Amino acid sequence: MEIYLLCLFAFLAGFIDSIVGGGGLVQVPAFFILYPHLSVPNIIGTNRLASAVGTSVAAINYARHIRIPWKTVFFAAAGAIPLSYLGATVQSMISSEILKPIILVLIVLIGIYTFKKKDFGHEERETLASKHMGWYSMALGGVLGFYNGMIGPGTGSLLVFGFVRVIGYNFLRASAVSKVVNVIADVSSLVFFIIHKHILFNLALPMMACNVAGSYLGSRMAVLRGNAFVRKVFLVVVAGIVLRFAWDIIRSGFPGL
Repeated sequence: MEIYLLCLFAFLAGFIDSIVGGGGLVQVPAFFILYPHLSVPNIIGTNRLASAVGTSVAAINYARHIRIPWKTVFFAAAGAIPLSYLGATVQSMISSEILKPIILVLIVLIGIYTFKKKDFGHEERETLASKHMGWYSMALGGVLGFYNGMIGPGTGSLLVFGFVRVIGYNFLRASAVSKVVNVIADVSSLVFFIIHKHILFNLALPMMACNVAGSYLGSRMAVLRGNAFVRKVFLVVVAGIVLRFAWDIIRSGFPGL
């Protein structure tokens, strides 16, 4: 029964993640609940393989229909890869619980901003960053790569927001770029999990199949339904991230919960 439920959550995670990111908010907690006896590296490594392949399918699907600005991808990935490793290193020394209230406020503000600006991300626009896209993209990838390594949940959604707000892309192109950057970062971290044999292939392979199906469907819907649809899903996922962080903060204050 557990494997069927896990595959259902993998499908939902792939669907959500392929549109605006945030699939880890569905898949990882479900994994911990359904398989509490597994170690954290086993769960993270197995989940990472499934989600990385699903994200790759979404990225290919986007690339077939949307022009990918590869210069942006290159610089963002160049910033994300080393700083994601640094974030993971810092996380081992400083509790992420200290930063979670700050991140919660930031994500709430992002949600309010996106909700109030009805035209946000509908059309592409030129910004200061557009003229120096490479360096701004590297900074964006670096900051969110560090966040991904240190805390994790919602990185894909924050990347989408960053590419819309800072670089000036519409939601659809921002989501496409974010998927490619995510794949590159995921592959680099997968090397660690494979070398240390943390991946449970008997769980990863069925999860992968369901995640791929969800990713394909989600990316197809995003392409067909456009920016307005992606914006709505983004707001729903941001609300989920807010609830997740709020719950983590409350639970850390009241350990018995």
